[in-house]
Amino acid sequence: MKDMNDIKDTKIQSTKGMHPLVIIGALFFVFGFITWLSSVLIPYLQIACELNNFQAYLVAFAFYISYFVMALPSGWVLRQLGFKKGLAIGLLFVALGSLLFIPAAIERAYPLFLLGLFVQGAGLALLQTAANPYVTILGPEKSAAKRMSIMGICNGVAGIVAPAILGAIILDNADGLAASIQHLSEIDKNAILSNLAHRVIVPYLIMGIILTGMAFWIYRSGLPEVKEPPVDIPVEDERFEIGQVVEMDNSVLVRPKTSIRQFPHLLLGVFTLFLYVGVEVIAGNTIIKYGAFQNIPLSYAMFFTSFTLTGMLVGYFIGIICIPKYFTQKQALQYSAIFGCIFVLLALATDGLTSVVFVALLGLSNSLMYPSIWPLAISGLGDFTKSGSSLLVMAISGGAVLPLIYGWLADHFNAQQAYWLVIPCYLVIYYYAVKGHRVGRGKINVDLKKKI
Repeated sequence: MKDMNDIKDTKIQSTKGMHPLVIIGALFFVFGFITWLSSVLIPYLQIACELNNFQAYLVAFAFYISYFVMALPSGWVLRQLGFKKGLAIGLLFVALGSLLFIPAAIERAYPLFLLGLFVQGAGLALLQTAANPYVTILGPEKSAAKRMSIMGICNGVAGIVAPAILGAIILDNADGLAASIQHLSEIDKNAILSNLAHRVIVPYLIMGIILTGMAFWIYRSGLPEVKEPPVDIPVEDERFEIGQVVEMDNSVLVRPKTSIRQFPHLLLGVFTLFLYVGVEVIAGNTIIKYGAFQNIPLSYAMFFTSFTLTGMLVGYFIGIICIPKYFTQKQALQYSAIFGCIFVLLALATDGLTSVVFVALLGLSNSLMYPSIWPLAISGLGDFTKSGSSLLVMAISGGAVLPLIYGWLADHFNAQQAYWLVIPCYLVIYYYAVKGHRVGRGKINVDLKKKI
């Protein structure tokens, strides 16, 4: 058993001052900036590399599948090097992925673009494996969703700014260009498309330099190492099932668990987060092309992802104000799933800009899901927190799989009917909010005067 003074000292170290949260907030800004550029890259690369919908959504697949590949190695890196060095290495990976866009643009090579996105995602997997539990641990568990919402604001502001900036650079006159190349010779068309591909060189060169500078800033920062104490105090007692929580004389005892697989509420949380990230990416990354499907020019539609992220930002502010004062993070997850279903059904039932607005409102319904699912899933893990965090980061690969399925449905049906995909996802999220997060975590009362 850990000495209680050690646990107390750990808590004091982890909550000393606001400096750690300022650093983590800067990292969440990076998460949002890099992640939501995909919404602009999808229509851009579809034109520049002459792709269909399924091929274009490989942008999201290459980026998010790296979370699945790198999540467990990220946990190992953090255990070996600690949080601070791991964060610095993650930033260097994101910088390297950004710089790979330069040769990709010069050669107009779609596989090289995808490799750059994969390397970026690998770096972000390492960053998020460290940053998400950091935010959860730095304060009371019941207000973890509130702190995650603050980080979400940093993420959301970046998500609003990034597509607007890059879109203005690389999608300028994209509609006219796409129409004009239909009547050109192969040589002239390739020349125009090559010039279009070259538009990403300067932005991604600047990003690579800034991210490298941030890596050195993090490495030299005073960011403390956080060692989370176990939540349960283990006792060896064959009378109890492994992991069974028992109340005795107002004390909580538990026979220690030996594997991450013995936390069913975490495993359900991983699946729920997988579906949620897929839904979030669909809402943010498909809306520009969906606007084009509704006959809205790309010169206007390129700002729609920013509208989705604005909805998420509003939701984060609601979370900061209301959690846990007016409703719990479990209730926030329930309400979010219900409103998600409503907005999707309204988007399916309407057309034109009205339908696009309801897709954008999915940003509002999605905003409190990540901040709520994460703390519910890692609650009670104790010494398994880092391993649980790695699995949850792995679940971010839902952003690779579900948008690809959406792209296939859009090719075979249409971009509007493909949104039916997200309805069952919201229903699973609702189940986790109501019941799933409690699976395997029940308590029993024990009378010591009676034999067990």
